[in-house]
Amino acid sequence: MSSSFGYFDDTHREYVVTRPDTPLPWLNYLGQDDFFGLCTNTAGGYSFWRDAKLRRLTRYRYNNVPMDLGGRYLYVKDGDTVWNPGWKPVKTPLDHYECRVGLGYSKITGEKNGIAVEQLCFIPRGETLELWKTTVTNHSDRKREITLFSFVEFCFFEALNDMTNYQRTFSIGEVEVEGSAIYHKTEYRERRNHYTLFACTRGVDGFDTCRDRFVGVHNGLHEPAAVLGGECTNSTAHGWNPIGAHEIRLTLEPGESQAFAFVLAYVDQGDLPKFEAPMTLNKEKGRAIVSKYSDIAAVDEEFERLGEFWDVLLGKFQVDCPDEDARRMANCWNQYQCLATFNLSRSASLFETGIGRGMGFRDSNQDTLGFVHMIPDRVRERLIDIARTQLSDGTCFHQYQPLTKKGNAEIGGDFYDDHLWLVLSVCSYIRETGDASILDEPVGYADTQGDETMLHHLETSISYTLAKRGPNGLPLIGHADWNDCLNLNCFSTEPNESFQTAGDVGDSIAESVMIAGLFLRATDEFAGLYEWLERDRDASRIRGNHADMLDAVESNAWDGDWYRRAYDADGNPVGSKENAEGKIYIESQGWCVLGGAGLDNGRAEQALASVNEHLRTPDGLVLQWPAYSDYHLELGEVCSYPKGYKENGGIFCHNNPWIQLAYCRIGNGERALETYRAICPSAKQDKIETYRCEPYVYAQMIAGKESPTPGEAKNAWLTGTAAWTFLSISQGILGILPDYDGLRIDPCVPESWESFRVTRGFRGATYQIKVLNPHRVSKGVASMEVDGIPVEGNRIPLALEGAICEVVVTLGKPIAAEANPSSSCSPSTISIS
Repeated sequence: MSSSFGYFDDTHREYVVTRPDTPLPWLNYLGQDDFFGLCTNTAGGYSFWRDAKLRRLTRYRYNNVPMDLGGRYLYVKDGDTVWNPGWKPVKTPLDHYECRVGLGYSKITGEKNGIAVEQLCFIPRGETLELWKTTVTNHSDRKREITLFSFVEFCFFEALNDMTNYQRTFSIGEVEVEGSAIYHKTEYRERRNHYTLFACTRGVDGFDTCRDRFVGVHNGLHEPAAVLGGECTNSTAHGWNPIGAHEIRLTLEPGESQAFAFVLAYVDQGDLPKFEAPMTLNKEKGRAIVSKYSDIAAVDEEFERLGEFWDVLLGKFQVDCPDEDARRMANCWNQYQCLATFNLSRSASLFETGIGRGMGFRDSNQDTLGFVHMIPDRVRERLIDIARTQLSDGTCFHQYQPLTKKGNAEIGGDFYDDHLWLVLSVCSYIRETGDASILDEPVGYADTQGDETMLHHLETSISYTLAKRGPNGLPLIGHADWNDCLNLNCFSTEPNESFQTAGDVGDSIAESVMIAGLFLRATDEFAGLYEWLERDRDASRIRGNHADMLDAVESNAWDGDWYRRAYDADGNPVGSKENAEGKIYIESQGWCVLGGAGLDNGRAEQALASVNEHLRTPDGLVLQWPAYSDYHLELGEVCSYPKGYKENGGIFCHNNPWIQLAYCRIGNGERALETYRAICPSAKQDKIETYRCEPYVYAQMIAGKESPTPGEAKNAWLTGTAAWTFLSISQGILGILPDYDGLRIDPCVPESWESFRVTRGFRGATYQIKVLNPHRVSKGVASMEVDGIPVEGNRIPLALEGAICEVVVTLGKPIAAEANPSSSCSPSTISIS
């Protein structure tokens, strides 16, 4: 399906933007390891090493007019005409434009008056640099002489200081130029041991490093003085605003192409001497980079390596099913987004500046769930980093900086759900890998000097919730639970303070049903882990904790037709028929069912029926209904938004997959897929002018039915929606569940699906799984064969590393549960690993 702005090229795993004036800037991420770039469809964005706050290389201006200002710009001067291949910032109308958004790269092509310029931007694997392979082609029938200019604006590394402390920064900027290489070395002689390199891999005819000289004090980026004048000024910046710009004069015969590259690199000197002469930068590493990529074949080889990397990663899960959007998203874009969220959490997008947020404790744990099948070793490292930001009493730093790995207390704490996500992510990792050694890893706590193990952290997390319970036996909510805006203890009347850091209500008894459901799921997972480890006494103890909380939920959280959301500081119900607004919330319905509540008494089906009745819209499920029309001091930020936006009746996409998985748990494949499709971005092509966000990745929020702009999306890319939706389609609907002793097969599909196929890499083996549905059921495995041999139950035994196993599964009347199964091994259970 295509829209007026572009189309999916599934063969090449690209989204092709065909108009530059997209409803919002459409973003792509460059980088897979330590170096990253944000690149929009008009070449906007910026680059950084590891931490967008503390190691930013180039500047970007958020919320500007026009939007998306600053980036990796190329200017073309052809006679009196000046244009950009990416259209911006000059915005000269182009004869042809396209941006191919690919996996770790963007290829922008613009053509004007017979001259085409292609700019391929990507970050090579294992490198701390960005390449712009630039190809200029003369499609006209005469010799052409043009001048090409490059442009980046350097950031002074620490992004907040760079945009606020002008009394200092306007005096400290320093550069050096050697040939076609520009070295940005601000603060290098003091505390820094790193610099930025911006170089061209061919000879240049001029350069500029002073913004005032290249752009002009009173000019904008759409009218840079040097470009309009036809040549650079060879300026050297002394303070003010250092930039990197190159001038390249090209003569092209008809049909001729010339290709070269620009390199933007973060260079850490390591153990090398800082200077090669007094106050002169040691350029040994920079020279080596320029030399390597001066051969355009080296650029091409790195781009080919990048494609091979994604072949391997995506090859670990591929599906052929009747739904085109499910295929497209599950096979490519959803997994691609999962890598971005794993790398960056919620820190740096077009909606997060990279300054206010780092890595989230809750966020990053969830992000591993959708990524662990790709590179489990990196997940192991991340889980250890996350655990080290937990405190010994069980609480956690809600966020930490990726560079320093130190907790950030400034944004607030005491979110009483944080610690429980660690249980889910660690169990997920062990299910995927079979590596129980992580439980013995000496991790310690952020506030002690001990070497307590990861297992100790899991026990601490469970114990903390058990110790923090209210009068209904449900977990206390603290500052908030997953919904940061449900602030039942933070009564704020001061407009200049954060709800999350406002003072607590003394002796508050506010409780969270959502945390109760999460606790049920966590204890179910933890007990299953102990059973696999043959620690039956511990398993029995944890199952007792589960049973106790389940009793509290069923006794004190049921509201008649759905589960209540919470109890406020005065013990009044939230998310209840008793409330005039906010009668039903989505989170408690999803998590109570995923935790096992309501499965034996019909409440699960009734709760989900209420979700369908009250929360369903064509664009997804709203977070609560009715939205709040007044500010309720006792509820906090949730009711501070206008009706239908964000947490106040918006479609918060992150929690929609919880309902999808809950539908799978009760066996309703029709509703599961319907709810999956409702928020699916690739299914929004026919209403992209309303949706506005990128059609290839999930958004955090879509405006709800009570808003003035229903269906309008915001905050694409860095959202937990990515991981949870991948779990929903891969483990819920398609039912391919990693478990301790093999893969479990337990699909929940629409009855109309005749069959589907999945290729799944698991612990070094490859499983080619064909699922047949001759009886047109939604759920239930009637039989299974592995390499032609019938297998009892629905678990595929582990194969040898390197093996390729052919699996045929027939759906029908459910098989009987195996004797003494762990919780995750029951055919009726969805593993959220």
